[in-house]
Amino acid sequence: MAALIETNDLSITFGGHTAVDSVTLTVPEKHFKSIIGPNGAGKTTFFNLLSGQLTPTKGKIYYRGKDITAFSPTKRTRAGIGRSFQITNVFPNLTVLENVRLAVQSQAGVRYQMLFHYKKYRQFEKKAMEWLSLVLLDDKRDSLAANLAHGEKRKLEIAMLLALETEVLLLDEPTAGMSLEEVPVILEVIKRIKMQGDRTIILIEHKMDMILDLSDSVMVLFNGRLLADGTPEEIMKNETVQSAYLGGLYE
Repeated sequence: MAALIETNDLSITFGGHTAVDSVTLTVPEKHFKSIIGPNGAGKTTFFNLLSGQLTPTKGKIYYRGKDITAFSPTKRTRAGIGRSFQITNVFPNLTVLENVRLAVQSQAGVRYQMLFHYKKYRQFEKKAMEWLSLVLLDDKRDSLAANLAHGEKRKLEIAMLLALETEVLLLDEPTAGMSLEEVPVILEVIKRIKMQGDRTIILIEHKMDMILDLSDSVMVLFNGRLLADGTPEEIMKNETVQSAYLGGLYE
């Protein structure tokens, strides 16, 4: 499989602390990779480097073979890399449909114009409804985003990323803060996106059953370094991972 995202010796240091330490990684096209590791392992910092929120102290990031290390977050999104956050990022005073429609319009390069023909907006709304259907949110189209439950806001944020036609989805703990009842729904949404087979997904998550169920491969970060990278089965059997992170739980 062709490499879609690559990092080469990627590192970032804050003061005297190295949060991500010489991580070299290849993520193939249309692949589902999960990132695990204990708190403080550098997972979110690594995501911030991939998405452009942080600039590495050293090392390079490549997307389709092109060096994007100096790209801003906006430029990376336009290139095809979309990122969700642990805290939802939606427009609370707009409806669910309006949130996604604006993302569709943005992808089409169309800003809101008072004299723009209403039929054009209807096309955007139709496409927005397709994304809402995929994330199981079409029945909330007319609800204000502010009135959604936490899990529903997560689904809306994912729909907005999809509407931007991002080829890579960086999902940072999508089940964080959810009730037990909400988790299976977001899991179903991620499965539906994976089944479409046209995107590469990189996921940070603590729920091991979810990771084992979804992942093509799993990378383990420990103290900012890449401890292991392999199939879920290989990672569960890796003695170094067990002793450093899993504590032998999965022996």
